[in-house]
Formats: sequence, structure tokens, C-alpha cells
Amino acid sequence: MVWEAYLQVKRKGKSAGVDELSMSVYDMQRHRHLYKVWNRLASGSYFPPAVLQVEIPKKNGSMRQLGIPTISDRVAQTVIKNQIEVRLEKIFHQDSYGYRPKRSAHQALEQVRNNRRLAQWRVK
Repeated sequence: MVWEAYLQVKRKGKSAGVDELSMSVYDMQRHRHLYKVWNRLASGSYFPPAVLQVEIPKKNGSMRQLGIPTISDRVAQTVIKNQIEVRLEKIFHQDSYGYRPKRSAHQALEQVRNNRRLAQWRVK
């Protein structure tokens, strides 16, 4: 599970977190880093490290805070996501869109429009 999660994180290739470990540096000792993630997740002692906070500009000129986790934390999050997603997808309502794979806010809005059209048609 940890290896699969690591491969998913590596494919995305995002920037380093607060520990300043890039993916190339992480890869040099990945067995050590991944063992630590596995050990802490398996023992129930995983505790996420601090998140690097950066500001990114918004279209309107203001700034937005963005948190960048470490690579190990992204791996741990992906392990957990992969485990619970399979179980939860079975029980979500078909019209639930929040934080679901292959679903977006745009799809949710389109469903609302369709529901409204259907409700108006039934009233006539």
C-alpha cells in the first residue's frame, strides 16, 4: 500500500515541503523514508509534520494561503485515501459530489440544473 501510494505521489511530482526534500533527494533514501511511513501507519503512531505555508496570487490580486505537505506526508495521506475511498464510495449517494473521485463542482451544478428542470416539468 505504501509503495503504491509512493508511486502515485511520484507521478504527480510536486514541490518539497517544510523538510525541503525534493523528490530526487527523497528517492536516494526512499526505502528509509517509506519504511518510516509504513511503520508509523501500521503502529498507529503516525503524526503529520508541519506544512510549508506559501502565498499564491489570486485572479483578483489578493493572495491565498497554500499548505504544502512533505513527500512522506503525501504518501501517508494517499495510503489512507486509497483505503477509505474504496469503502466509502459504496455508501455515498449518487448525487453526492464533494471530494469524490472523478466528480467536480461543475458536475454538481449541472445536476442541480437538471433537478430544477425536472421539478419544473413535474409542476406543469
